[in-house]
Amino acid sequence: MTVNGVFIGAMILLLFSAMLTLIRLLAGPTIPDRAVALDSMTTTTAGAMVLYGVITRQAVFIDVALVYAVLSYIATLYIARYLVKKRVGIAERPEGEAS
Repeated sequence: MTVNGVFIGAMILLLFSAMLTLIRLLAGPTIPDRAVALDSMTTTTAGAMVLYGVITRQAVFIDVALVYAVLSYIATLYIARYLVKKRVGIAERPEGEAS
């Protein structure tokens, strides 16, 4: 097995992972589940970009993947803050139960 074969195998696994997270994104029962699936999807996409950059020996894909990962991290923090602030998808605790 060549090095490119290993990278292509890893790319196929990332594609399979992206398909599973897409299913979770579309069918997630709650909004936080969908937010986590979206974060996982963007992380998988960044990983695929890095692998593609390594396979094709083009460093620009790695740079783009790094910027994409940082922007996705900031977006995830913003979504999480919005969900906590608006209490969306967070189960209510019964009265008297400590947090």
